[in-house]
Amino acid sequence: MESNFGGIVESKSKRIEESVAGNGLLHRRVFLTQAGSIFGVGTMGMLGSETTNAQNMQGRPAWMQSPGKGVGAYGTRARFEDHVQRTAGSAPGTTGAGASRTPLQHLEGIITPNSLHFERHHSGIPEIDPNEHRFLIHGLVDRPLIFDMDMLSRYPMISKIHFIECSGNSRVSGLIDEPVDQDCGVLHGLVSCSEWTGIPLSILLDEAGVDPSARWILAEGSDSAAMSRSVPMAKAMDDAIIAIYQNGERLRPDNGYPMRLFLPGFEGNTSVKWLRRIKVTAEPTMTKDETSKYTDLLDDGTSLMFTYPMAVKSVITSPSPGLDLNGAGIYEISGIAWSGGGHISKVEVSADGGLTWGEAALSEPVLDRSLTRFRMAWRWNGAPAVIMSRAIDNTGAIQPTRDSIIAEKGMKFAYHYNGIQSWAIDAEGRAVNTYV
Repeated sequence: MESNFGGIVESKSKRIEESVAGNGLLHRRVFLTQAGSIFGVGTMGMLGSETTNAQNMQGRPAWMQSPGKGVGAYGTRARFEDHVQRTAGSAPGTTGAGASRTPLQHLEGIITPNSLHFERHHSGIPEIDPNEHRFLIHGLVDRPLIFDMDMLSRYPMISKIHFIECSGNSRVSGLIDEPVDQDCGVLHGLVSCSEWTGIPLSILLDEAGVDPSARWILAEGSDSAAMSRSVPMAKAMDDAIIAIYQNGERLRPDNGYPMRLFLPGFEGNTSVKWLRRIKVTAEPTMTKDETSKYTDLLDDGTSLMFTYPMAVKSVITSPSPGLDLNGAGIYEISGIAWSGGGHISKVEVSADGGLTWGEAALSEPVLDRSLTRFRMAWRWNGAPAVIMSRAIDNTGAIQPTRDSIIAEKGMKFAYHYNGIQSWAIDAEGRAVNTYV
């Protein structure tokens, strides 16, 4: 059933007490009206002031006793944050066919630092000299074109903030018979969000002169696997980017240096890294990378191909496994939502296993095909609970349950899983993956 929030509560004590059908969720407007007083910011401010006065009276802390380290040529993070790492692993017997997963539970906002952006490789990371790299457009075109990096850099560039997600993301969280006890980053960390800067592919295709019979392109990378995918011409001419920069700096080798294709909202494998050529074709090429992989096998033995857009999805990043609650009290439920079909219009949160739902606050900016941060105040009473979120995008698409996905597709498919994630929290405040 849907929760009945009632009106806006005027006093702090009433705001703390008002919950959603007894499940402890507080109205989303808590974050818009004096949220700090609920979470005790005023008290913490006084404590901080007293602590500072005590330090002034008793002497300066150790880090103020002598000059700090000198200026460096490239920034590094504080050593106290070294625990924030990707979870990386390669397939047995290979030297680079594997993935590194973003530690979603340790991040805030929507932008993923370049050093923590997820990776998926099929044959390691090539070391490419940008001065030697060439990019070819050929096939059904009037004028085959070859570009070097200097030539590409002279074209007008655009910048867009978008997520990218591996189509195999999250399948371990829901397509195993028993729930896998891993943290949020391991289960869902094949998604990241960046500002991508580069040249619209449509400009280059127009310059080459696309034949009217062409309906597809083939994009191929420069790794030793020559990873390649077919992409509809409509997408190539719409919003595809030849990306050269990520979050303001040149692409890193593990994300496609010196250039990659970027297709907003499409499964990550189509955004081919280390791009070396685009062939304009009349039909899909049916490469090994889109026939043996990246198809959805169904229970009846048939397969779904070219299911490119990543569906609407969300996950609570805190609380989540590894981020234990420290006793009953007020907590913030926070997470991320995204959709390859548009922008997030609403995220609902439940703290009673889906019996009741409350609307979370969406943090600005809310962008098209980008991660969106959501927040909900929750008063945990110390009893076992199950928290979950479901996202809705501007097309009206609603994130489905695990059971509904399995009923539709079975358990054999391995891509495009977007089921609702549930975290069970025990009386000690420990969160684990659970099926509801």
